Amino acid sequence: MTATDRSIELLNVAAQAAADKLAHDIIAYDVSDVLSITDAFLLASAPNDRQVKSIVDEIEEKLNKELGAKPVRREGDRDARWILLDYVDIVVHVQHSEERVFYALERLWKDCPEIDLPEEAKATRGKGEEHAKERAAEAEAEDVL
Repeated sequence: MTATDRSIELLNVAAQAAADKLAHDIIAYDVSDVLSITDAFLLASAPNDRQVKSIVDEIEEKLNKELGAKPVRREGDRDARWILLDYVDIVVHVQHSEERVFYALERLWKDCPEIDLPEEAKATRGKGEEHAKERAAEAEAEDVL
């Protein structure tokens, strides 16, 4: 079994929305062969809670506006460290960068096929690591002063 055309359509719009809000490391996995509850997962991250919420809000708005899709469930709003949007066909995970590293969902789903996404979404790969290095360099510079 593979992800349906509807799932791919939802993923593409959601991934583009996340990229538009500067999400890091956007990736999608076809989990239809190992899970019966959904076809695909979309993962994205951001370096702070405010941006996590902004990305999630943009994804919800674009999916509703462009495809008439509304999530059946939204979890994690309170702390905005990891927000999950369940659209039945797909599940979107937007995590704070620290949670992304800690929970390492990519490691859990690495055996599932990766789903091709829009170029803008693919261009976000490695941004989380790049941002972490910049922050470390800034902290080191502050310690020197």
